Amino acid sequence: MASNPAVLMRLVASAHAVAEKAGTIVRRVLQSGELGIVEKTGANDLQTLADRLVQKSICASLSKSFPKLTIIGEEELPAETVEDDLIENGQNSLILEKSCPDQYASLKEEELVVWVDPLDGTKEYTEGLLDHVTVLIGIAHAGTAIAGVINQPFYNYQVGAGATLGRTLWGVLGLGAFGFQLQEVPDGKRIITTTRSHSNKLVIDTVQAMEPHDVIRVGGAGNKIIQLVEGTASAYVFASLGCKKWDTCAPEAILHAVGGKLTDMHGNAYKYDANVKHMNSAGVLATLRNHEYYLSRVPQAVQQALPSD
Repeated sequence: MASNPAVLMRLVASAHAVAEKAGTIVRRVLQSGELGIVEKTGANDLQTLADRLVQKSICASLSKSFPKLTIIGEEELPAETVEDDLIENGQNSLILEKSCPDQYASLKEEELVVWVDPLDGTKEYTEGLLDHVTVLIGIAHAGTAIAGVINQPFYNYQVGAGATLGRTLWGVLGLGAFGFQLQEVPDGKRIITTTRSHSNKLVIDTVQAMEPHDVIRVGGAGNKIIQLVEGTASAYVFASLGCKKWDTCAPEAILHAVGGKLTDMHGNAYKYDANVKHMNSAGVLATLRNHEYYLSRVPQAVQQALPSD
């Protein structure tokens, strides 16, 4: 353990342990067969028992260890007592051994904002597309996503009986990202990953303007960023309303930690202060490399339809 770990590293170490517990909860709910599905705003905007339990677990666990944190979760849940078995007090020891980047070494709890998506890819979860599902915990300071944790509860689920399910990826700006093997799409290939269930004319026109060699349609913002850092896709394109700050904070931090970029359709960064509006209203464009090329291909009509905040 680093001597007297910085608040940020302690928080990331806790978020890692909390995310692993969240993955266990997500798997347990699925195995029970009782998903407890409710529609929030429609058939493409669902909430399950796993969403509710995981958000309670993450928020209560982090609040207990870091009482001055600001935590913003996707789900609007009533204030209620959280069961002891949902609380995770552990910390990942390997993270505590790493030195905090100098620019974040003196940050205080009250200066940090945590954005939580308890189950990114809920619709896919209910449909059995389990590799799309992630748990997202993003950490921001002064409006910038500086650290993130992504748990994939069902990583390896297609391998078959006996496979170890789940993995956790994490990253801190200035330190790097861990829990996966960084890879790039083969040279010159333009492979676009985009929405599976929230497409529209703006999305279609923007994807086509990129002149892709291939297009992948999957659920979950976390899942799409994992595709970028593992070389499955070269750009994540979502020229539409719909994505929120809790969808992008953790993935953006991990992507930026390995030299990638996430912006709106105008090339502007999103802000993650506690008081910002939750909607990423000018769409999402994310790349591991060559961001300027993809940005240059966004049609002007699309930019006009999605004004920057």
